[in-house]
Amino acid sequence: MSTSFRRKAAAVTFAVLALSLAGGGIALAQPSAKAPQEAVQPAARGTNAQPPVTAESARKAKAALKAGAATTLVATNAFTVVNSNGTKARGTGTVIKYGPGQYEVQFGYTVSAGAFLATISRSDACCIPPAGEVSVAPRLSTPNAVFVQTRNSAGTPADLGFTLLTHTP
Repeated sequence: MSTSFRRKAAAVTFAVLALSLAGGGIALAQPSAKAPQEAVQPAARGTNAQPPVTAESARKAKAALKAGAATTLVATNAFTVVNSNGTKARGTGTVIKYGPGQYEVQFGYTVSAGAFLATISRSDACCIPPAGEVSVAPRLSTPNAVFVQTRNSAGTPADLGFTLLTHTP
């Protein structure tokens, strides 16, 4: 009796092992299936590149660095509140608007080694800001600037007001 029980237990064990391996193989095969690109990410989100630095932007950045060169900074926290049209509402820095939802904020000191935080906001105390997304990164080829990109809830670049906080060591 105990011999037949061991044989049945071994058979059940091998059956469970075979089903587990087969199920695991199916689960592993599913992620590699190619989904249509539109289902993975909307086409509007594919524009994650910064626009090229213009000659005017480079000139302003150099002038801002030159003007701020006299200050010795140990650590700096700075904020900038920007309206949706690219004008600065308050705070520090100079704002340049490139296109829909693309902004550059320049400072009088190097911020490339800093930390940046941005949020969609309004410059007035009226209302709750519109829903949307904001991304922030160091500005390419400009050590004293930050690049900010805003999008609506659908992921399409849109002009939205934002508040930028920078912390430089």
